[in-house]
Amino acid sequence: MNRRDFIHAAIGAISSTLGADVIYRASAQQNDDAKVPKRVLGKTGIEVSIIGLSGLAFNRLEQAAANELVREAIDAGINFVDVAPAYGNAEEVLGAALDGHRHKVFLACKTQRRTKEDAWQELQRSLKRLRTDYFDLYQLHVLTKMEELEVALSKGGAIETLIEAREKGLVKFLGFSAHSLKAALEAMRRFEFDTVMFPINFVAWHRENFGPQVVELAQKKGMGCIAIKPMVRSALAPWMKRPHPRLWYVPTDDPEEASMALRWALSQGVTVAMPPADEKLVRLAIKIARSYKPITDEEIEMLHKRTESCIPLFKSDL
Repeated sequence: MNRRDFIHAAIGAISSTLGADVIYRASAQQNDDAKVPKRVLGKTGIEVSIIGLSGLAFNRLEQAAANELVREAIDAGINFVDVAPAYGNAEEVLGAALDGHRHKVFLACKTQRRTKEDAWQELQRSLKRLRTDYFDLYQLHVLTKMEELEVALSKGGAIETLIEAREKGLVKFLGFSAHSLKAALEAMRRFEFDTVMFPINFVAWHRENFGPQVVELAQKKGMGCIAIKPMVRSALAPWMKRPHPRLWYVPTDDPEEASMALRWALSQGVTVAMPPADEKLVRLAIKIARSYKPITDEEIEMLHKRTESCIPLFKSDL
């Protein structure tokens, strides 16, 4: 994708998004008392905060710190919370932190199991660990290999657990996450999911044309699009040390660049953007979201130039 297409695509997505949601309800407030704005999560009809709280940030986090982070997030207006069994002890820690707050959040969970039986057992464990009777959203986690997708979406696959759980009221909506364009697009064609969770990142989008295809198909199908890795600046080079121990990439931790990166992602037609699993960066994202405004042409140009020094974290497999 060349520079002109990059800018025009972003502008087009901004117009589409702003015509469909309620993003400016809190935009007049430009201080720390402002609430994070909300958007409708696709065909679910549910309004969720434009910034989500990632359960991965709670892995190995002291319970007192976890309780405080949840309280801060909810006070700021965040109501979208996502977690998974793959995130260490995050389910147990987050479950305790959400005690007394469960009714205030749209709680999403995931399973990386691919068969019906294994996924059902994992669902039951997650419900118990998170101290809840149901999930608002339950997702197939990290669909990457086509072989795994085939198992998960075939007879006896994990998709049957998701469908049965919805029928029994254990989950309300169904979705999936993916790091592969090929797998994501195929999953969207094969089943009527309510949501898709996918990397929407300014570097990968521009340098690898990685992401616009998923957003476009999601919009056509009325799916809610949940952006992951919006605040990634670069993959780690072999000689680099992790600037943040919890993260396996280089994040946009400079406030100005983080603001542009996050607002760029939120201007691509997505509903929710997930900050990195780092307490400080979560708080930075909340501050940015509280005074959210769409990315400008000048800022898009600045981001375009900055991608030249970055290593894309994701590459197209189409």
